[in-house]
Amino acid sequence: MENNDIIKIARNKAEKWLDKAYDEKTRAEAKRMLENTDTTELVESFYNDLEFGTGGLRGIMGVGTNRMNIYTVGAATQGFSNYINKMFPNEKKAVCIGHDCRHNSRLFSETAANIFSANGIHVYLFEDLRPTPEMSFAIRELGCKGGVILTASHNPKEYNGYKAYWDDGSQLVPPHDKNVIEEVKKVQVSDIKFEGVPEMITVLGTDFDKKYLDKVKTLSLSPEAIQKEHDLKIVFTPLHGTTYELVPASLRNWGFTNIHTVPEQSIPDGDFPTVASANPEEPAAFKMALDLARKIDADLAMACDPDGDRIGIAVKNDAGEWTLLNGNQTNIIFTEYIIRRKKELNQLKGGEYTVKTIVTTELIKDIAEKNHIICYDVYTGFKWIADVIRKEGGEKFIGGGEESFGYMPGAFTRDKDGVSATSLMAEIAAWVKMQNKTLYSFLKEIYAKYGFSQERMIYIVRKGLSGAQEIKAMMEEFRHNTPKEINHSPVVLKKDYLSLEATNLQTGEKTHLNFETKSDVLQFFLADGSKISVRPSGTEPKIKFYFEARAQMKDVNEYERAQQEANARIDAIIEDLNLQKRNRLPPPMPLPTVGEPNARRHYNVTVQ
Repeated sequence: MENNDIIKIARNKAEKWLDKAYDEKTRAEAKRMLENTDTTELVESFYNDLEFGTGGLRGIMGVGTNRMNIYTVGAATQGFSNYINKMFPNEKKAVCIGHDCRHNSRLFSETAANIFSANGIHVYLFEDLRPTPEMSFAIRELGCKGGVILTASHNPKEYNGYKAYWDDGSQLVPPHDKNVIEEVKKVQVSDIKFEGVPEMITVLGTDFDKKYLDKVKTLSLSPEAIQKEHDLKIVFTPLHGTTYELVPASLRNWGFTNIHTVPEQSIPDGDFPTVASANPEEPAAFKMALDLARKIDADLAMACDPDGDRIGIAVKNDAGEWTLLNGNQTNIIFTEYIIRRKKELNQLKGGEYTVKTIVTTELIKDIAEKNHIICYDVYTGFKWIADVIRKEGGEKFIGGGEESFGYMPGAFTRDKDGVSATSLMAEIAAWVKMQNKTLYSFLKEIYAKYGFSQERMIYIVRKGLSGAQEIKAMMEEFRHNTPKEINHSPVVLKKDYLSLEATNLQTGEKTHLNFETKSDVLQFFLADGSKISVRPSGTEPKIKFYFEARAQMKDVNEYERAQQEANARIDAIIEDLNLQKRNRLPPPMPLPTVGEPNARRHYNVTVQ
């Protein structure tokens, strides 16, 4: 499509925003963009529509069809309201609404509350910012038909988002996701009922927080360890987000008495002034927490992302230097601890299961199966973990997580839960300390017991329409030109989740992948135990590559050797796939040295 055609489309859309159905400030902003000789902002704001996808909305805030504003939020809410009323025509209906610390989050949450109430749906609206898992819990606790959280998770400060949930407390899954999308597409601005009904809105405050925190406490498996090690020195940072009060309150509720929050980052702020990225996956986000941890000689440092669903963990290694655990390592620790303690407490009666995403380390499955626990594989996103719980029941669920720093230790929420996870990780730290061990030594024991696994993720950013086409071309190349071997190791199995077909590349035998929906993900399993996963991001203009390499350990003393061996294998795989040259990546980073974060390495290249 020619640039002139794109500009014409954007201009036609923008002119509709001059209508009196839009507020005066919005009309003035649309008029300013239309009159500007530089059409860049006009095109970016109006050429596309901010789509209500399977995860809801996420985008830059501002005026336009491709921006987060009260009208795009309004259309999403009106469509969601229409669907709820269609699905439950003769029932009393309620929804729960929460929001994070981002700019306009309160405005958007109140806008949504007014629209739901105007459509005859009762609203439970949190009085102020609250973490995503508490909103998920509230849906179930209050018998709601759905819910909404206004958050863009760890995206930059310019972004906001709108995540829609169903009556089980999970994000929308088929068929509801596609059905809601169709309802949203039908909505015109004149259809949106902005005038709320105050008596249909109930505000949730600290009394409900107590209900949630008391439920979180039921996950404790070693209260005696907390009693003995109650003065465990814990550093926590909410990274300016929603957990600034609830995580310390939860830790105190479990019995911990020596909690230190990072003061500068315990102030909710949508500008995230102390960090380049409010993402616990990024080592830089931990700087202030680790500065405090070193100052007080802490035992454990933790961080949550702004909406409180992800958790980052920092521990001291054998040399007493702080190191960051990656999401896979955190999941490994949770899985081994929960299984071991439930076994010791005689709480495993048979049929228990855990859930992981397909890009998460296969070591989780090894740990589960060697302990006679079922392990289910699902797509990326906690809605799929919740979908398993919906089908299998929550009673036997003992935890589930994904490599991107998310974990859900209980079934009373149906989304990853940073509040529960921080409390449980503190308990694990107390439990190992009672045994004169550390979390770091516990991790090495797990590796020695089940085998070592090293994971790494790299991603390539490709913005705009041309970028999307380039990402699609990359996926098709890997799909149709699968190499016979990678790094001198035969590719023995290929899984294509778009065709739902697994192919044994040695025999040619094809088997069906038992997934209800398709997803644009490819996986290659090598004879040496390595796993490579490739997928486009669902929320950002990225293509992601996940690598996993295995190594054996005779005992904990072989940890560094195994780590070097596995990292060298991943480096060789990346080189053999020619990713640096083909995708214009920078050269490989050096291996982590003692004391450096043992986290995922990111290759982030933005191509305009």
